[in-house]
Amino acid sequence: MHQFIPPDRFFAYLTWQDIQAMPDKENVVIVQPIGAIEQHGPHLPLVVDAAISVAVLGQALAQLDPAIPVYALPPLCYGKSNEHWHFPGTITLSAQTLLAVLMETAGSIYRSGFRKLVFLNSHGGQPQVLEIAARDLHQQYSDFWVFPFFTWRVPDLPVELLTPQEQEFGIHAGDAETSLLLSILPEQVQMDRAVAEYPPSLPPESLLSLEGKFPFAWMTRDISHSGVIGNPTTATREKGDRLLAALVDGWVKVLREVHEFQLPQAF
Repeated sequence: MHQFIPPDRFFAYLTWQDIQAMPDKENVVIVQPIGAIEQHGPHLPLVVDAAISVAVLGQALAQLDPAIPVYALPPLCYGKSNEHWHFPGTITLSAQTLLAVLMETAGSIYRSGFRKLVFLNSHGGQPQVLEIAARDLHQQYSDFWVFPFFTWRVPDLPVELLTPQEQEFGIHAGDAETSLLLSILPEQVQMDRAVAEYPPSLPPESLLSLEGKFPFAWMTRDISHSGVIGNPTTATREKGDRLLAALVDGWVKVLREVHEFQLPQAF
C-alpha cells in the first residue's frame, strides 16, 4: 500500500502507540501528497498528477537523512479537475469538497500532536484551494504551520531540456509530464498515441494569458481537442530521469528546511 513511499516513512503503517510515543512531534513533518484523476491526452493515464506526487516524494524520502522525521500520508488522488470534466474518465471534487477534505485531514493531524504539515500538490488546477486551506488552518490553530507547495516549483530544474514554446505553453500532458512518466511509470505511457497540440495564440501585444499575471478562466475543451496542451512527441526517458533527479534533489532540500523551520517572533 505504500507504493513509492519507503515503508518506514509511511504514516499509515504506524500504530497509535507509535504516534503517541513519538518525540518532538512539533517538529515532525507530515506530508500529504495530492494529485488528480483526470484526462492527460490519448497517451498518458488518468493518474499522472497523483503518480508524480507519490513518486517524487517517495524518492526524496528515501534520500533524506534518516534522522529527519518526515512521514507521508496516503495520497489524496482526487482533486479539483473540473477544467477537464468534458473528457471521459476525469473525476473531480468541487473546490468546497476539496477544501473540506484538506481542513478535516489537517485537523486530525493537529489533534495527534503534529505542528508541521506539507501539502505536496502536482495538479495545476488547485493550488489556490490549498493556499486557502493553509491560511485558514493557521488562523484556526496559531501554532500549526501548513505549507501549500507545488511539486514542480523546486529550484534548479533543467528547463533547458524543453523548447521555449514548451516552457511557455506545455502545461498539460506535454514534454515534461510525459518524460517524467516515462521515468516513473513507463509501462503506462503510449508514445505511439502522443499528439502535439498548443492553444490558439492570443495577439502578440496582449497582456492576457492562460496562466500568469493576467489569466482568464478556461476549460480544456476551449483550447484543446486532444486534451494535450504541449508537445509530448519529443519526450524521452532520459529527459524524465533528469527531471526526476532534479525534483527529488529539490524536495530533499525543501523537507529539510520545513523540519528546521522556526518563524522569527515579531513581538
